[in-house]
Amino acid sequence: MVIACSHFRANLPVMAGKTHKASRHLLKLIEYGGLAIITIATLIAGAQEIFRMVDERLVTLADLLMLFIYLEVVAMVAVYLDSGKLPVRMPLYIAIVALARYLALDIKNIDSWEVIAVATAILILATSALLIRYGKHRYPFPAGDHDQNWEAPDHKQE
Repeated sequence: MVIACSHFRANLPVMAGKTHKASRHLLKLIEYGGLAIITIATLIAGAQEIFRMVDERLVTLADLLMLFIYLEVVAMVAVYLDSGKLPVRMPLYIAIVALARYLALDIKNIDSWEVIAVATAILILATSALLIRYGKHRYPFPAGDHDQNWEAPDHKQE
């Protein structure tokens, strides 16, 4: 029994490494599966929107904003696949466009306070995106803690 326990303890790091590697592989498969589902669902929704516009023979601003939202979702998936990271600004942009679409669709049915509330939400989201962008350039990531496409700002003093 003592021999079996010491053999198990000796191989524990190897087994833990294999388990860790298998777990990471499984999570990557789930991640890519989820991204594929999001992309396919977005493309289907975009196609349905286009077919509806063709069927009605009418294109409105709300339709164009909806197509822009679908395009942003696909772009967000592409950025994530390229870099392995999701920029926080992209969902903020999608939210801004979604709120603008809501205003464009329901402007006749909402009262002035709701318009002010939605406009304020858009302003808060836009300010957040601006602050995030400013922070990224003013306070860059430490060396080795950024993606491969990121370029450090030039802070050379002349």
